[in-house]
Amino acid sequence: MTNILETTSFGATTTTEDVLSGVNLKGKRILVTGVSAGIGVETARSLAAHGAQVVGAARDLNKAKTATAQVRKDAAANGGSFDLVELDLANLKSVRACADGLLAKGENFDVIIANAGVMATPFGHTADGFETQFGTNHLGHFVLVNRIAALIRTGGRLINVSSAGHRYSNVDLVDPNFERTPYDPMAAYGRSKTANILFAIAFDKRHRDRGLRAAAVHPGGIQTELGRYQDPGRIEKMIDQINQQRAAQGKGPFQWKTIPEGAATSVWAAVVASADEIGGQYCEDCHVGSIVPDDLPVATNEGVRSYAINPKAAEALWKKSEEMVGESF
Repeated sequence: MTNILETTSFGATTTTEDVLSGVNLKGKRILVTGVSAGIGVETARSLAAHGAQVVGAARDLNKAKTATAQVRKDAAANGGSFDLVELDLANLKSVRACADGLLAKGENFDVIIANAGVMATPFGHTADGFETQFGTNHLGHFVLVNRIAALIRTGGRLINVSSAGHRYSNVDLVDPNFERTPYDPMAAYGRSKTANILFAIAFDKRHRDRGLRAAAVHPGGIQTELGRYQDPGRIEKMIDQINQQRAAQGKGPFQWKTIPEGAATSVWAAVVASADEIGGQYCEDCHVGSIVPDDLPVATNEGVRSYAINPKAAEALWKKSEEMVGESF
């Protein structure tokens, strides 16, 4: 006999298939950004394999087409579907064109999973002059999601893929493009991932009256091409710090997640968890994360810093984001 607790208590090693066991998503339409690699591909595959109509967005359509061959196979075998649309989050002209195309089609979405992103890139700028990580990870999604918000059905959800990397830095609304601050790749990543959480909180506040909820998720530590700019020495040092902390707490050493484990929290928050449980929250390991003090070491392995879920900061970020993109939502 199956232990009920074993089947219902999800955690760090839960996979997308565990989360979706027995779940039928026929009739659900879901947009997933960043489907040319990593957890975006697995997120799309698992949803389509359970009958969802998935629209995947990617900058490089040829790369995405190759990467999603299995997604199409699993969709066809299980009554789901998979389509691709072009989206370069580092270029607002592309973002607006993508949104316009989706609006022209007029087909509703049950869920948007804002998954695409870049990490620890060298200093640079998007096509619109924004610092690369903030511009791509936050502002691109800010414009896309707000432009197509009317397409999200009542009772729908927005899931922003953030990261434990939000602990590297709060947002800086005075100098978002590092014009006066010395550039640090992980600080810039932290700013963008904090912004992902704050955006979810502000979006949730604006849309919950019509039953539309938003949440941010941390997928966990996964070795994907997202980390291609990372200094291996810095990663090793951080894992050592995490392991020292875990040992002090009587926990075993840090384990990298597999891609199906990494995509599980996105999928759980999108279609399995109750809306009231996850609305306006930060989720990790298929549960809502606890709030941790802002002065804990960056290498702390769990929880969300209070600055990343501060409603006033969420409103200030929304206003600054509108100013930066020249559009009000």
